[in-house]
Amino acid sequence: MEIAHHLADTLRQLRRERGWSLDRTAAATGVSKAMLGQIERGESSPTVATLWKIATGFNTAFSGLITPPPTPMDAPLFVTLDQDRAALPANGLQVRPMFPFDSRFGFELMELTLPPGTERLSESHEPGVVEHVTVISGTMELLLDERWHPLAAGEASRFAADRPHGYRNTTDTPAVFHNLIHYPAGTR
Repeated sequence: MEIAHHLADTLRQLRRERGWSLDRTAAATGVSKAMLGQIERGESSPTVATLWKIATGFNTAFSGLITPPPTPMDAPLFVTLDQDRAALPANGLQVRPMFPFDSRFGFELMELTLPPGTERLSESHEPGVVEHVTVISGTMELLLDERWHPLAAGEASRFAADRPHGYRNTTDTPAVFHNLIHYPAGTR
């Protein structure tokens, strides 16, 4: 299922489960009622920032908005190199949910590709959210406490994501990193 359809279905389901109107959803997420309606109708490709606002407002994981839930644990799960990447409208940032959020484990693991010259600022997530960033190839910088920290291939950082943070690539080659995001108990 393509991302727009999955996102539209997921947003409608989240609203239905909570009994929220578009007005209530807009208040909880900080995303306009008009944009939410466009997303539900599959008429808009929201930015990463908009998707994070929606995830935070619903206290749900980011990857659940862009990919179907994981399969039951009755068999091993393999992630292949040809697995689809979601190209989100934010300077060509690509996101590949490797292991989408599963409430049994409390985390999601994504591979992100930052094209050259890309900067992605992230708002604060819910209290208790912790990110683990590991650079796979290239170099990037991580914004923490209003300071950019360089990270090269093989280097990593863990930080509380309940405050503003960001990622950027100032080089002329893509930077690929894994982002394991751990959510507090009760996240769906």
